[in-house]
Amino acid sequence: MKKNILWLLNCLLCLSLISAAEEKSADKKGPETKKDEKEEVIEEKTSVTNGEISIRGSKVAYTATAGTLLLKQEDGKERASIFYIAYTSGDKADHGERPVTFSFNGGPGSSSVWMHLGLLGPKRVKLDNFGRQPPPPYELVENNFSLLDKTDLVFIDPVSTGYSRAADEKEAGQFHGIDGDVESVGEFIRLYLTRNERWDSPKFLIGESYGTTRATALAHHLQQKRRIYMNGIMLVSSVLQFQTLRFNGGNDLPYIVFLPSYTASAWYHKKLPADLQKKPLREVLKLAEDYAVNRYPGALLSGRKLTQKQKQEHARQLSRLTGLGEDFLLKSHLRVSSFRFFKELLRDEGRTTGRFDSRFTGLDRDDLGIGPDYDPSATDIMGVFTATLHAYLREELGYESDLPYEILSSRVHPWDYGSFQNRYVDTSERLRYVMTTNPALKVHVSSGFYDLATPYFATEYTFNTLALHPSLEKNLTIDYYEGGHMMYLIPGQLAKQSKDLAHFFDSALEQ
Repeated sequence: MKKNILWLLNCLLCLSLISAAEEKSADKKGPETKKDEKEEVIEEKTSVTNGEISIRGSKVAYTATAGTLLLKQEDGKERASIFYIAYTSGDKADHGERPVTFSFNGGPGSSSVWMHLGLLGPKRVKLDNFGRQPPPPYELVENNFSLLDKTDLVFIDPVSTGYSRAADEKEAGQFHGIDGDVESVGEFIRLYLTRNERWDSPKFLIGESYGTTRATALAHHLQQKRRIYMNGIMLVSSVLQFQTLRFNGGNDLPYIVFLPSYTASAWYHKKLPADLQKKPLREVLKLAEDYAVNRYPGALLSGRKLTQKQKQEHARQLSRLTGLGEDFLLKSHLRVSSFRFFKELLRDEGRTTGRFDSRFTGLDRDDLGIGPDYDPSATDIMGVFTATLHAYLREELGYESDLPYEILSSRVHPWDYGSFQNRYVDTSERLRYVMTTNPALKVHVSSGFYDLATPYFATEYTFNTLALHPSLEKNLTIDYYEGGHMMYLIPGQLAKQSKDLAHFFDSALEQ
């Protein structure tokens, strides 16, 4: 159980940074202060550098600012230091037209490194064509697919991720939950807009994984509390309704919405019957989606009322669509959780499949377990992002800190789900509300077919049941990619996603 919990924490996505702590010297006029009584203080500091990049055939000059902002109470007492990296282009005269986009990953507990060095920033990690890290030494290359030609970019590390820290570590728990997290990130955005005179700029949010949960709750918070209205929200590997992901007793929804992604994974690994294996992926997925919507729910709802013949027929159909054995499906009561799928699909080959990206395969200690020992799609990219981020901060951005940069932080756990205690987290209604009350708001969703952390069909379910007014449907765009949770790690999918997002910015800013 302990191993599964640790494995889960390592799989959760998303990305951020932090600030440094210094000792406060004793008041020279006062009594001498003992060394162990010195107060720890945090400071704001920044490092500013300049660069230039070629994007879509045009040269874009930019200023990079790596630094910290202090969140304070109104009486001036420090609450937390938020680390960020901002890339800006143009001058103040352009602020009324030049968009600013705030980016973060998920977890909870992830820093902002993934979309920063994988998708959006002017530099990206160099991977192979599959999306795997090469042997070290690693390197960053110019990201010609960056969105800096469309928008300024601000990468935020929530408290306790990256270099971001609470002023008093004993009080850090106030930031480790849905409400505290949204409030602190929202306060950072308000302060950044004020300090940098960006209130008149078009404003966008982009979040990945749990960062999409944060983005939708944050858009609602900013609009309701600070009257900050967004022009656009981009959701990468979206999860707004946690009921779609939790394989709990009595909750059959995940088995339904995961099914098409099981089909995609089995198709990729050539585990489907020959007639299906010959078809293009999208065509096979339509068959899986049709079964998932029109036949599978009835079987799950019927439960023990299914006849043996009906059970065998559903097991046969599920076997065709998942590559799993009929006997295995019958013994699991036609229900296969994602963790069992990771282990079972390639069991006969002695391999497991990835969670973030099911194209990846791993090797366990033995082939008898019910779940994998680790997620190969996480371990195969962790080293390159960690090493290049540390080198980039000091060597190119000139930001120095001896604090550990928390790529994926365990400091944030346990996470406080606030008003969602004892029920499934669901921020979809907050998104519907901001789209309704701000009808100019545009939303873009990116989903990967091989993502078994936040499967694409679960995202479709969320938006199909959003109860959005028909007049607002035009404001929603969903694009699909032949990749996983971080589809942009694959060069061909990075090019497609960059093009899709660039088009989204253009459409969102149309008068």
